[in-house]
Amino acid sequence: MTPELGTIEGFYGRPWDWEARAAHVTALAPHGYGFYLYAPKADAFLRRRWSEPHPESESGHLAALAAHCRREGVRFGVGLSPYELYLGFDEATREALARKLHELDEIGIDDLAILFDDMRGDLPGLAEKQIEIVDFAAERSKAGRLIVCPSYYTDDPILDRVFGERPANYLETLGSVLDPSIEIFWTGPRVCSKEITADHLVRVGETLKRKPFIWDNYPVNDGQRMSPFLHLRGFTGRGPDIGDWISAHGVNPAAQPWLSRIPMLTLEAVYMEDTGYDADAAFRAAAEAVAGPELARLIEADLELLQDKGLDGLSEKEPAALRDRYAAVDHPCAREVIQWLDGHWRITNETVLTQ
Repeated sequence: MTPELGTIEGFYGRPWDWEARAAHVTALAPHGYGFYLYAPKADAFLRRRWSEPHPESESGHLAALAAHCRREGVRFGVGLSPYELYLGFDEATREALARKLHELDEIGIDDLAILFDDMRGDLPGLAEKQIEIVDFAAERSKAGRLIVCPSYYTDDPILDRVFGERPANYLETLGSVLDPSIEIFWTGPRVCSKEITADHLVRVGETLKRKPFIWDNYPVNDGQRMSPFLHLRGFTGRGPDIGDWISAHGVNPAAQPWLSRIPMLTLEAVYMEDTGYDADAAFRAAAEAVAGPELARLIEADLELLQDKGLDGLSEKEPAALRDRYAAVDHPCAREVIQWLDGHWRITNETVLTQ
């Protein structure tokens, strides 16, 4: 079964611009990408400063993107990360949340995501406090679909090391108490999962008491360790059989909007081609569709440098050679490679900590 595919703009660092977002929606809508969730970590008015309204100009851009999505037959949603709201959900913060939800309703959203990711989690009663917030939002939002990202959205122990040890039965409580109509995000066995299997998803579904909504962290390349790489190869480690065990499959793209389309187009092939899927062939077809035959061949020839070696692994002469090759091609994908070489999207730990 081919699930609903979609884009989750949920990465750290430099966000896309409004033109890139609209173009992305238009380009991927014919390939099964039926929703776009706007949730960049850099939008402080959805995260650190969530209780403040968006500036008027930003609200206008969001409303325009929502309208563009409707014209393309794509659901538009917003991911709200009320930073550590569960530490004190008092009357003042309730009123602030109600105002924010009204603001989002005025923009015109189809989907609302309440995101508790990447915040402190080693707190007693964490699940119950978050459920209270979600129920509050569900009663007030006009969105047709509500999705929650738990604080612990994977089995990966790195979350426990960074954000504190997860409370006992945290996910079981969320699954048992949350209204069954509310979706729950899941990234797989790891934050950035190399493989997501049907067996894994069956077990997670039993815990969550619903099919998980996949938040796929490929080809995202945020963070200090990943930003020096361009993730361009076709999807692997996801078989068509997982479609029966998920409610939807959202993809967190890379910082490079045009280049992200290449791997994202291959996900359609994972489901459509069933057991005949070939990641290399899917990459070539997607690269040609996005970049054209000439540039696609160039990108394929340089995959080892772009995706495996990365900026910090290039030899002394390789950056200049890459620059010369891509400067000779007039295409947005080529320009993104050059910007990447210039460190345009490089992220530090400080960037992550302040977003």
